[in-house]
Amino acid sequence: MATQQKEVPNAIGLEEIGTERQEPKKEQKTFTVEEAVETIGFGRFHIALFLIMGSTGVVEAMEIMLIAVVSPLIRCEWQLNDWQVALVTTMVFFGYMIFSILFGLLADRYGRWKILLISFLWGAYFSLLTSFSPSYIWFVFLRAMVGCGVSGHAQGLIIKTEFLPTKYRGYMLPLSQVFWLAGSLLIIGLASVVNPTIGWRWLIRISSVPGIILILAFKFIPESARYNVSTGNNKAAVETLEKIAKMNRSVMPEGILVESVNERRGSFRDLLDSKYLRTTLQIWIIWLGISFAYYGVILASAELLERDMVCSLQTAAAKELGNDSEESRSPCHCRLFAPSDYWIMIISTIGEIALNPLNILGINFLGRRLSLSITMGCTALFFLFLNICTTSKGLIGFLFMLRALVAANFNTIYIYTAEVYPTTMRALGMGTSGSLCRIGAMVAPFIAQVLMSASFLGALCLFSGVCVVCAISAFTLPIETKGRALQQTK
Repeated sequence: MATQQKEVPNAIGLEEIGTERQEPKKEQKTFTVEEAVETIGFGRFHIALFLIMGSTGVVEAMEIMLIAVVSPLIRCEWQLNDWQVALVTTMVFFGYMIFSILFGLLADRYGRWKILLISFLWGAYFSLLTSFSPSYIWFVFLRAMVGCGVSGHAQGLIIKTEFLPTKYRGYMLPLSQVFWLAGSLLIIGLASVVNPTIGWRWLIRISSVPGIILILAFKFIPESARYNVSTGNNKAAVETLEKIAKMNRSVMPEGILVESVNERRGSFRDLLDSKYLRTTLQIWIIWLGISFAYYGVILASAELLERDMVCSLQTAAAKELGNDSEESRSPCHCRLFAPSDYWIMIISTIGEIALNPLNILGINFLGRRLSLSITMGCTALFFLFLNICTTSKGLIGFLFMLRALVAANFNTIYIYTAEVYPTTMRALGMGTSGSLCRIGAMVAPFIAQVLMSASFLGALCLFSGVCVVCAISAFTLPIETKGRALQQTK
């Protein structure tokens, strides 16, 4: 009996001690990943992140632009028709389309960093194999496999977006276009030297090197803290944020990290939920149209130069030849790029950063929607300008502006898509958008390389019309993301 009486006070004492320990927890400060990112601010970590993840654009640009500079060579080597040359690009984007959705789903489930690493290993492996292609069929298959790998590079953009403070996203993400430009210029410059000397197979091998080197730099970039929190791994998220704060010589917010854990990961059905249905459908239309226009410009410019389809160039060629040769009329004509053609491609490619300052100002002051609708409308106009009979300098000017405008379009829609969806479905939203946009990229070669040969004006009107539809879709998007914090859950 005496023992029981002693136990009662002890139990009461333990209860009081437990109550005392729990009370501070109620008063303890808390913070979210969004608040931590904003508190830590921009610093050295973000510069390293920008350089490493931005360099994924260099690799992607080299792999995508590669087809434009080797098309004349493979056409000659395997005596290909127009549709066979176009099919190479189409199959690259077919692989891209299929795996964009798959990598998006896997990234939301297993992490952005892992999928990014896998995609780079995949792309580098099949790119090297392409250089040993014994036939046209093998070349098409292996380039399609490269397209599958390149589709995962979008995870680099997502990682950048999820670590950047809100006010810096509108400035830093458009600057990533510099890396795409660098990759495009690098592959064109290499092609001008390597193609005439040691051939296109060595060009592919050399172009694989940057991707292999970049894989080694991935170890310096952590997994997204937002992704870790969305899966309930708050400990890993805190460790990542503390490392970033230390590297930036900043401080973490006081308290403990809290965030509601969404047990159900993002699914395709969420994209078509009533809250996002209209946004998703209009984003898909815009992505499809922008990709159609962008790769249309790239392939059309190469086709214009390869076939001398511009009136001023045709006149000069006619004076030199006297009349049309059998070679120029042949569907398997063999005409390689001249040094001047590479220079025209380089100058027009530099146009991709010409509007970057204006694009950044437009995104941050006019907003994502209005800025995109303006640049899409101008793109439609400059496509029609290509039909004007002009000099070679005039052609360069039109191609320069077109490249500037289509690059600005891509900048804006990338930022908008990454911002509009919550963390639990952001990678899936980017993946499906990237996948749908490849339909436009798959169709573009047949318009720029096949239809353009039959009806130049008809092809230009088609490109222009699609851009007008995209401009209207951009203007009527239901959500503006300028100054809006990234959403964690639906």
